[in-house]
Amino acid sequence: MRIRLPLIPTILVAGAVAIMIALGLWQLQRKQEKEAMLALAAANPARPAISFPAHPPVDPAILFRPSSITCLRVAGWSTEAGRAADGSMGYRHIAQCVTGAEGPGALVEIGIGQRPDVTPRWTGGPVAGWISEEPDHRSLLARMTGKAMPLRPMLIAKTAPTGLKSAAPPNVADVPNNHLAYAVQWFFFAGIAVAIYLLALRKRQSGQG
Repeated sequence: MRIRLPLIPTILVAGAVAIMIALGLWQLQRKQEKEAMLALAAANPARPAISFPAHPPVDPAILFRPSSITCLRVAGWSTEAGRAADGSMGYRHIAQCVTGAEGPGALVEIGIGQRPDVTPRWTGGPVAGWISEEPDHRSLLARMTGKAMPLRPMLIAKTAPTGLKSAAPPNVADVPNNHLAYAVQWFFFAGIAVAIYLLALRKRQSGQG
C-alpha cells in the first residue's frame, strides 16, 4: 500500500530533521575544536604570565595561563562546590572584585572553605593565579545550540588567605567536552522525529482505508 505524503507537514518535519542533523554535525566540529583547545591549555600553566582578560569570552589560547590582578575591594561573594590543592573537597569562595572606577571588575576564586555560609575575611589586594572561567550554569539547550552567553573570565588564586585552603590548580580534566554527546543527542532526536512521523502517516493511512 502506497502512503501519500501530506505536503505541508512533510516539509515541516523534513526541515526540523535537517536542522537537527546540521546541529549534530556542528557539534562534531566543535568537538574537534575543543580537543585542540584542551591540548593547548594543558601546557599553559607553565608559560609566562599575561594580563588578565577584562571581558568574555576567554580566548582558548590563554586559558590556564598565569596572571594577576589587584582587587580594590570585594563587592560580593558566591560559593560553589570545589576541590582544594590537597585533594579535599569543600566550597569555592568566589569574590566579585572591583578593579577600577569603571569596568566589569574581575571574579577571583580566592580559596576553598569548609562551609558555604561563612564569608571569608579577605577584603582585597594583589592576587596571582591562573586564568579560568566562571562556573557554568547555562542551560543544556543553550549550550547545545550555541546560544549560551560566554562565560566570564575568573582568576584562580594560587595562594589562599588565612582561613581558607588553596584551590586546586586548573586541570584540563575538569573542563567538560560534551560535544560528542550533544551530537549523538541531535542525531537521536532526528531519528525519533522521523520514526514518529512515519507512524503518524501509517495511522492516518489506516484510518482512511
